Amino acid sequence: MSGAILEVINLSKHFHRPRTLLSPLNRRSDVIPAVDKVSFYLRPNETMGLVGESGCGKTTVGRSVLRLLKPTSGNVIFDGRDITHYSDNELRPLRKDMQMIFQDLDAGLNPKMRVEDIISEAICVYGKLSDAEVRVKSHALLDQVNLKYSKLTSYPAELSGGEKRRVGIARMLAVGARLIVADEPTSALDVSIQAQVVNLLRDLQKQLGLSYLFISHDLQVVELMSHKVAVMYLGKIVEMGLTERVSGAARHPYTYILWSSLVEKQSHEAPRPARPDRRASSWGVYDFERPSRGCRFAPRCPVYQSLGRPAECTDPDNEPQLRDVGEGHQVACHFPLIS
Repeated sequence: MSGAILEVINLSKHFHRPRTLLSPLNRRSDVIPAVDKVSFYLRPNETMGLVGESGCGKTTVGRSVLRLLKPTSGNVIFDGRDITHYSDNELRPLRKDMQMIFQDLDAGLNPKMRVEDIISEAICVYGKLSDAEVRVKSHALLDQVNLKYSKLTSYPAELSGGEKRRVGIARMLAVGARLIVADEPTSALDVSIQAQVVNLLRDLQKQLGLSYLFISHDLQVVELMSHKVAVMYLGKIVEMGLTERVSGAARHPYTYILWSSLVEKQSHEAPRPARPDRRASSWGVYDFERPSRGCRFAPRCPVYQSLGRPAECTDPDNEPQLRDVGEGHQVACHFPLIS
């Protein structure tokens, strides 16, 4: 894709289940398809939201994109270079351009180091600066993330959750990141602090032209942050497009159920009659490690149930593929909802 800072093509990541003495008696596959042929692109100064239930493969996509995990197949193209098979030495000079905001607030923050040492280490990792230059840059970074200079002498354990998140963002900016995978960056934070972090990320994007792959289960935050959104289910993207189109006129039953739950929570309004009744689906615990053949959502899909369980939905040779339904809005469903 011309002009894209990141292009992901048919990315797959499969994990192997540990073998035990009972493995020969177990009919389940030893391979868990955490991510299965995922494709998307991201332009400079753009945010893509990646949403879905826990266990659907969102974080695995993010880690594979940054080559923290080695993909099973497919291609990851960063800034025009295919980095899928780069060695650790080849990836090292690119690490400053690709960074991750981890869900764990303490990830990347050494509990035995003061904030000033954490940030100084990041500043100096790709270049040698004098103590005075490091001090000036450290103060500038704290200004960017709206953190008081007095926090430089604090240890991570002495910081609040919001302050830890800001230090993590400052550390990421210190190396000059351009592509940022933000994995649940507002989780474990109070609502007011979540809003501050979202506003900070948006401001930094405007100032620095950053590109975000924004992973979250908080649909309200995704709507605020994202220019476009991809919805994942059991390792596959089932719907993708501009955020306002996907959230306001979902074409995949799963996407509609996700966003209608948010609408009902906000306004207590019933879903529109033209759409499926989410209560009609057999919603419940599902085995994420053993997806159904054909349409993976079929066992829980109210449309599949209401249409009398059509055979094409469970045909192993007829798995639904993403197709454009207008204006770049893509959906993988044999019976997409009417907009």
